[in-house]
Amino acid sequence: LTKVVAMDCEMVGVGVNGDDSMLARVSIVNKFGHCIYDKYVKPMENVVDYRTYVSGITPDNIKDGEEFFTVQKEVNKIIKGRILVGHALTNDLKVLYLQHDKKNIRDTSKYKGYRSLFGFKTPSLKKLTKEVLGIDIQDGEHDSVQDAQATMRLYTMYRKQWEKDLKIQHRRQRIRKLKENSKT
Repeated sequence: LTKVVAMDCEMVGVGVNGDDSMLARVSIVNKFGHCIYDKYVKPMENVVDYRTYVSGITPDNIKDGEEFFTVQKEVNKIIKGRILVGHALTNDLKVLYLQHDKKNIRDTSKYKGYRSLFGFKTPSLKKLTKEVLGIDIQDGEHDSVQDAQATMRLYTMYRKQWEKDLKIQHRRQRIRKLKENSKT
């Protein structure tokens, strides 16, 4: 384990039309890109859409998967108190029913330095990785280990600038709060 970890999840569709997402796989890598956690998750509901063309998940992958609550507990233990890197982490944390301290999240889909490359629109991880790293990922099915490694590489590549930008942002927020408090 390192002070910084990257996570990516794959989901399957549940609910009436398969529009709701349920966790099917979660992968975590350390700051060196080494996989430290990778588990398939047994479905808690009837899977309507495996989304295999995107998720890479098949019925065989998850039928003997780990119990959701076991995975949730293990993942929480790994990420707690660490900087968590990922792409659109809100979605991953949502399907895990976990929260993470906002100041310890580094989301490549929200980083202004990367968004600026795409006219301040949210880039897909595939496009971002191609543009910044010159690497093709997600040709067809996604691989959560590969995606976590890509986000970690994107973070470490510009870590110093990213952290500097965050300090400036936090300083501005503190000044704004002080000004608001002094008016009352």
